[in-house]
Amino acid sequence: MDILKVRDAADVEQVVQAALANEQPLEILGHGSKRSIGHALATNAVLDISALDAIVSYEPNELLLTVGAGAPLADVLSLIDSKNQHFAFEPMNPAKLLGTGHDAGTIGGMLATGFAGPRRVKDGGARDHLLGAHAVSGFGETFKTGGKVVKNVTGYDLCKLLCGSWGTLAVMTEVTLKVMPRPESQHTLVLHGLDDETAVRAMTAALGSPYDVSGAAHLPASVLCDTDTRLAEVASGKALTLLRLEGIAASVKHRAGSLTAALATYGAADVVDNDVSAGLWPLVRDVTPFAADGAFGGRPVWRIVCPPASGGKLGQGLAGDTGGDVLYDWGGGLIWAALPPDSDAHAALVRGRAEAAGGHATLVRAPESLRSAVDVFHPLQSGVAALTQRVKHSFDPKNILNRGRMTRGTTP
Repeated sequence: MDILKVRDAADVEQVVQAALANEQPLEILGHGSKRSIGHALATNAVLDISALDAIVSYEPNELLLTVGAGAPLADVLSLIDSKNQHFAFEPMNPAKLLGTGHDAGTIGGMLATGFAGPRRVKDGGARDHLLGAHAVSGFGETFKTGGKVVKNVTGYDLCKLLCGSWGTLAVMTEVTLKVMPRPESQHTLVLHGLDDETAVRAMTAALGSPYDVSGAAHLPASVLCDTDTRLAEVASGKALTLLRLEGIAASVKHRAGSLTAALATYGAADVVDNDVSAGLWPLVRDVTPFAADGAFGGRPVWRIVCPPASGGKLGQGLAGDTGGDVLYDWGGGLIWAALPPDSDAHAALVRGRAEAAGGHATLVRAPESLRSAVDVFHPLQSGVAALTQRVKHSFDPKNILNRGRMTRGTTP
């Protein structure tokens, strides 16, 4: 494996230009924390951007942060936490799910994958908080998109394309992100023992209420059999439906009481506050019940996004028909499914059900042998696939960057 460790953005440009001249595809790598997601790449050359880790500018009063794309996410979170700020989209750390240790990866990896946590239902995803970026295209040319203001209308909003592109369009070298004040207080309402479809109805009611819910998740009792003690203690052997409220302490307390009354038809809700509440949501965000070293570690794991109202029926049906287990985030709009091992990880069933519900499914955890036999990312309809290919060609006509990560069977 030829590892090309760059020192700065100019090095990135030179490496991509050389790769383009030699038609040598490159794997774009930060810390490699999400390297096992996607297909094996058709290359033996790695462009390592981990040295692009500088904090270029942090302006807490302006809620702006500019950093190198190789900056460790854990260090950046620690920095902004010291100013009582955070990323409102609650970036996921998949290390426990994937069994890759404790490394949360880099800022660039966070944006390239675009995985957001429970607060996405209120504050949007990573792309909604990326204001600007410097990047190198597959032409070997540096370009800048966006800026350092929230309302930027100059040119095309390419930031939206870079987020979730898995490094297949350009190599990000520097990014500017919006940060937000951390809420003063939080409470979580806990409903016990609801089945999946009833839980989704309760979450829908909560999210549609005027009480500004910032997280809505449901964990069936079966996924809590071997998990963090904080979840087990709150669960008491029953399914958990969690609803989070955040903000000024007095407001949170008042809204918790009002929401409890509004959801009385779904059962009596317990309320946990601050430290206990704050300890629950990272476990939902990082899908800790399906950790690689836990009871479900031997199972492939799917990430299914669908209309929230369809989530309960879809998840419950998949679990029942495969003997698998599921948990729900985003009020039912995000389903994590750990299904029993199968020759195709139940891909035909999962994708057929997801499409019927108006959603799509990604195989997030599976051995390489299975990922070589099954499409990891949801196959696109012909029109969308053609558009995607044109976008890819406009950024990277020789398919130099992360060749094969998103498309099975891509050859040099």
